[in-house]
Amino acid sequence: MPHTVQGVVSRAKGAPVELVDVVVPDPGPGDAVVDVQACGVCHTDLHYREGGIGDDYPYLLGHEAAGVVSAVGEGVVGLEAGDFVILNWRAVCGVCRACAAGKPWYCFDTRNASTPMTLADGTPLSAALGIGAFAAKTLVAAGQCTKVDSRIAPTAAGLLGCGVMAGFGAAVNTGGVTRGQTVAVIGCGGVGDAAIAGARLAGASTVVAVDVEDRKLRWAEGFGATHTVNSRSEDVVERIREICGGVGADVVVDAVGRPETYRQAFEARDLAGTVVLVGVPNPEHVVELPMADVFGRGGALRSSWYGDCLPSRDFPMLVDLALQGRFPLEDFVSETVGIGDVEEALAKMQRGDVLRSVVVL
Repeated sequence: MPHTVQGVVSRAKGAPVELVDVVVPDPGPGDAVVDVQACGVCHTDLHYREGGIGDDYPYLLGHEAAGVVSAVGEGVVGLEAGDFVILNWRAVCGVCRACAAGKPWYCFDTRNASTPMTLADGTPLSAALGIGAFAAKTLVAAGQCTKVDSRIAPTAAGLLGCGVMAGFGAAVNTGGVTRGQTVAVIGCGGVGDAAIAGARLAGASTVVAVDVEDRKLRWAEGFGATHTVNSRSEDVVERIREICGGVGADVVVDAVGRPETYRQAFEARDLAGTVVLVGVPNPEHVVELPMADVFGRGGALRSSWYGDCLPSRDFPMLVDLALQGRFPLEDFVSETVGIGDVEEALAKMQRGDVLRSVVVL
């Protein structure tokens, strides 16, 4: 039978979120119902509320989540009730041209649940990133469930579902950071700090953290930054070049996604260096670069989708590293809050007061 639970919904652009009754259908073919245990409050939820992703309101927010499978639909294999999972928004199809080429992290036909969740009056809900996990239960495609070691705290595990994976993957998967390299990360929120932690884990010798707030720069040092630059008072490009031996960094990660930060990343990289854009830009933003420099500097300008991750490969690996004490996953959790506190948590995130507030259900 369908279940009615309370969920956090955004009804209109810019309006405060609401806690309302949500109807979660039984799983259809290929679906799974997950009892959500914890869900992080991410900037993407704010983008949905502010109309920055679309206008398909009402949205059921929440997507950085972990929980336990309570039911699966017909045809589901490799997943059963009782499995502890992290939810992902890139459930690969296995048959599109990207998957067939052996690059499933670029899958062009990712899966979501076969039917929508609804409001009590039957109004269909658009689940944020196909997940909608600010609710005690959610309906997803079975491929959106990645089984991991249940010893990890759900409050920390869920963050791999979006921000931490995006940042770690931007450095390690997309940027290809390796032993002895120099790295700069512009923007030291949750995504940027995950890129810093990933770069250090991969063996980077120098990791430069750049932000406008000294508080965030102190947080970045806790995740492994060897140097910090406050861009309000220092020339970012000049300082990164100076720190990196006068030549720039091997890899520069832009975790902000603004034209000015991207230009800084482009100019602060070494010859044949790599720029990775993981911060989500506003659709109206435009960046202009001299073609002679694009050609003459060589290297690569890359964008990172979800950290170019493969959840079935990367989530269990990062959980194992966290359990071994080699990756500081739990340090990304600034506070735990209740499901009725999401609006306040979004405000804290906007002010930069927290890395992540995590809703415990």
